Amino acid sequence: MIALAETRADWAVGFEDEVWWSRVAAPGCAAWTPADAPLRLVERTVPKGEPKALACYGLLVRGQPATADSAAAPADELWLRFVDGRPVSAITTQFLAWAAAQAAARGLTTLVWVWDNASWHLSHQVRAALRSHNQAAHRTGGVRIVPCWLPIKSPWLNPIEPKWTHGKRRVVEPARLLTAAELEDRVYAALGATHAAHLAVP
Repeated sequence: MIALAETRADWAVGFEDEVWWSRVAAPGCAAWTPADAPLRLVERTVPKGEPKALACYGLLVRGQPATADSAAAPADELWLRFVDGRPVSAITTQFLAWAAAQAAARGLTTLVWVWDNASWHLSHQVRAALRSHNQAAHRTGGVRIVPCWLPIKSPWLNPIEPKWTHGKRRVVEPARLLTAAELEDRVYAALGATHAAHLAVP
């Protein structure tokens, strides 16, 4: 499907995944400090009622390969939506519909959707929503979503995973506790994505 999508100007391939952005956990990374002033990370606590981490859906949309008519292929795009709560089927269906609208705005007709076997990807609710969406797209000319599941326990096959790893290193704050809004702003800036409203269970 990926190879087929690369031959069609109105198709695109999107690699989907969800991630948690922690406000308290320090990512595993090296840092240079003077020998007489080592960097010390202080364990932080989050005030009661505030989230310790923020869940986020992401879709890495691959640019089409370069052609004889174009000097270079378009850059990949990363579409993000933060979540009020955690990833569940009801929110996944919202993200699918939103991504289809984004694709339609870019003149696409088919989105090859590559993701893992998380329970909220395989649920009856999500499968039914995909079927209903594609039937409507066939009738009205909307964007068709073609789901493709990765093999179990194979995160290295999803190119969005390194985006999460490097992004967590870019947004880390060793000196103080970031607010949820500050962390969200840093994520968007670090990953070059456009701000969008949160997803939430109706």
